[in-house]
Amino acid sequence: MKGTKLDRQINSVVRNGNCTGCGACCLLDAGLKMELNPNGYYRPARVAPPKTGVYEAKFDRICPGVEVRAQHPNGALRHPLLGSSFGNWQAWATNDAIRIQGSSGGIITAIVSWLLQSNQITEVVAANKDPSEPRRSVPVTLKTSREAFDAAGSRYAPVSNAVKTVLGKPGAAFIGKPCEVAAVRGLAHETGKMAPLLISFFCAGTPSQRATDSLVGKLSGSGPVADLWYRGRGWPGEFTVIGIDGTRATESYDQSWGKELGPTVQWRCKICPDSVGESADIVAADYWETDEHGYPSFNEREGVSALIARTPRGLDVVNRAFVAQAVTGAPLDLDDLAAVQPLQTQRRQTILARTAGALLAGRRAPRFIGFGFWRILRGRPRQLLGIVRGSRRRASGKQTDV
Repeated sequence: MKGTKLDRQINSVVRNGNCTGCGACCLLDAGLKMELNPNGYYRPARVAPPKTGVYEAKFDRICPGVEVRAQHPNGALRHPLLGSSFGNWQAWATNDAIRIQGSSGGIITAIVSWLLQSNQITEVVAANKDPSEPRRSVPVTLKTSREAFDAAGSRYAPVSNAVKTVLGKPGAAFIGKPCEVAAVRGLAHETGKMAPLLISFFCAGTPSQRATDSLVGKLSGSGPVADLWYRGRGWPGEFTVIGIDGTRATESYDQSWGKELGPTVQWRCKICPDSVGESADIVAADYWETDEHGYPSFNEREGVSALIARTPRGLDVVNRAFVAQAVTGAPLDLDDLAAVQPLQTQRRQTILARTAGALLAGRRAPRFIGFGFWRILRGRPRQLLGIVRGSRRRASGKQTDV
C-alpha cells in the first residue's frame, strides 16, 4: 500500500500482523475498502484516490492494531481478569424462540429486539450471512425485531462491522467484536460525536474464511449453499450447512470450532488485550457449565449467557430490559465467570509473553494501556518462556496472515 501518510500507517499495521480487520480505517478515508486477502482475512485496500486528508493524526488513537485502552469509568468495579463493570448477571431471553436461536442465552438478540420493538433505537449495525453466499459474513443494518431474530447467532468468520458505524445518532446501536467496538469508541472520542450504544461479546478470535470454506467442502462438497450457521438453534448448537436441495450436514461445536475454525485464528487475536469487550456498554458471553476437570462442557442444554454492564449507559439499558421482562436471570460473580472462560483468562494472563515473542521476532506490537497486565502476570517462568518462544516462532515463521 503506497500513497498518503494514512496508507503508510495502515501498511505498517498490516505488515506487522496487527490488523484486526475491523474496517474503522475505511471511515477515515472513503477511498479504502476492506477486501479478503489470499489467507482469508479482511484487510484494507486502496480502491480509489484519497477522499480526505484530515484524519491521519487520529488513526493511531483509533486503530486497535496500534493502540487499545482499557476503560475505567468512574464508579465501576474492576475485576483483574475481566475488566470494569457496574453489574453482572447470568441471564437469558424470556422469549423461548430467541433463547434457542441465539448462540447461548440469546441475550444480545433479546435486548436489541426489545429496544427496536419499543422504538428506543431505530437501527443496529450487526453481522449476518451474505444473502447471496451464506458462507460469507457481512455487516448489516437491522431495523426491526424480526431482522434482529434472523441475525441471531455467532459468525465465526471475518467481517468488518465498523465500516457501517453510525456516529451522532441517538437511536443507533452497534454490535461488534471487541476490536470493532474499541475502534468505534475511539472514533467517537476523536470526532466529538456521540457513540452508538456499544454491544459486544467475549471473542475467541477471527478464523480465516478459508476455514469455513474448507469445513463446508468437507461436510457437503463444493456445491451451492442455501443456509449456514455456526452454532445456535440450541446451546452450544452445531455448525450446520443446508444445501439448495434441502440436504443438511452438521458438525459439533467442539469439533467445528476446536479442530477446524479455531486453529486458523489470525495472529492479532492471539495477542488481543480486550477479547472480553472492555470498550462496550454491554457485553455477553457463554456461561458454560464445567466437567469434573473444570473444562467447559459442550453438552446440549438450554442456553445461559453471562451479561456485563460496563458503563452507566449499559447498566441503564440492562436494568430496564429486566423490568420489561425482555431478559431474566440472577446476579453473577465475575470470579465464577472467569472460572468457566479459561481461554479468556489464560490469554490475559499470558499476553505479555505473547507480545514479547512478537517483538523478538521483529514485529511491532500494539500499545495496551491501562489493562494492568503486569499485575495479573501468572504462571511459572518456564511456562511463560515457552509461550515467548512459541509466539516468536509463529510471528517469524513462514506462515503469515497479514
